[in-house]
Amino acid sequence: MNSIYDNLDIFTNLLDLLENHFGSNCEIVLHDNTKEYEHTIVDIRNGHVTGRKVGDCGGVWGLEVMSNTSSDTHIYNKIVHTRNGKIIRGSSMFLKDEKGSNIGSVCINMDITDSLKCEEFLKQFNNYSSPTPSSNELFTTDVNQLMDNLILQCENMFDKAPSNLTKEEKLEIVKFLDAKGAFLITKSGDKVCDFLNISKFTLYNYLETIRQS
Repeated sequence: MNSIYDNLDIFTNLLDLLENHFGSNCEIVLHDNTKEYEHTIVDIRNGHVTGRKVGDCGGVWGLEVMSNTSSDTHIYNKIVHTRNGKIIRGSSMFLKDEKGSNIGSVCINMDITDSLKCEEFLKQFNNYSSPTPSSNELFTTDVNQLMDNLILQCENMFDKAPSNLTKEEKLEIVKFLDAKGAFLITKSGDKVCDFLNISKFTLYNYLETIRQS
C-alpha cells in the first residue's frame, strides 16, 4: 500500500463498523498523514466528540509520531482532556507504505466523561473497595461451609499448627468462634474439638470461662 486511498473502501467500511458498534460517544477518524498536519482528516464519524470535521488536524500524539519525537508505532488508551471539560480515551493505529513511511492513521476517541461520573457514583454507592471477596464474610446455603470458613480464619490467627497452640491461644480461638455465633451451628463443637485437639469437656470449660469473663 502506497496510499490510504488504495484501500479507501476497506477503511470506509471499517469506520462504518466502528461507528455502529460503539455509538455516538465514540469518534472514529481516518487521517491522511501525507497531507499538511493541519488538514489530515479525510473521514470522521461523530466529530462532535472533539468538535472536528473533515479537513481538520490530528491530535497531539499523532504529531509526536509524525515529528519522530515518539517511538510508538501505535498508541492505545491515551487519556486527554478537551478545553470544554471532556475526558477522552483515545487509541491510534498508524499506517505505513511499502517503504515504512507513515502515510495515515485510524483513531478511536471515546468520550468517557459521563461513564467516569457513573463510576464515581457507583464507588460511593457501593462503598466497596476490596479487590477480592473478604474471607470474613461468606454467603452460603450450607452451614458446614460457613463453619469451615470460620475454622479457616482460626487457622490464620496464629502462625503455628493447632497442636502447638497454648491454652491461652486456644481460649482466644474459642472466644472468636463464640462471638461469631459458631456454636449455634449443630455439631460445631465436634469440629472445634477436632481442630484444637481438645475434649468436649475442655471446650465447655473454655466457653464457661469466656462467658463468665
